[in-house]
Amino acid sequence: MLMAFLGVLMLISLVTVAAGTVTVALMMNNPPLPMSKLCAVIALIFGSSAAAVYCYGWFSVTMGGPFPELCEDQNASGAELVSIEQEQWPLRSACVYSDGATVEHISMSINVLICTLAGLAIVLACASAGLRRRASSLH
Repeated sequence: MLMAFLGVLMLISLVTVAAGTVTVALMMNNPPLPMSKLCAVIALIFGSSAAAVYCYGWFSVTMGGPFPELCEDQNASGAELVSIEQEQWPLRSACVYSDGATVEHISMSINVLICTLAGLAIVLACASAGLRRRASSLH
């Protein structure tokens, strides 16, 4: 059930990014450009991109990647690989060995990209609300 939900969320996010990009292109061709609406659409694009990147990372971790190939069958002390533990946030994998040693692999690039896109979406949504409030108070 969760996989189907995240699959649908990823599909909706990608469609929203594409539609938002087309909307911005159309807004640029039809002046005057309402800044509050432009900020809102760009915030939607960034937020949807963050959701799509997270879903990609979630599927990657859930389906056994992106890190299992980094786990050695034996560590430097000769202990056997016991298990690979994976978490969905932050997206990471840990190689657990029989002697209790753990080697973690964290996908910083995906986590940083998600946080950056989500942060930009929040900033732009706030800017859009501020511009909208200012424009309505001027009239």
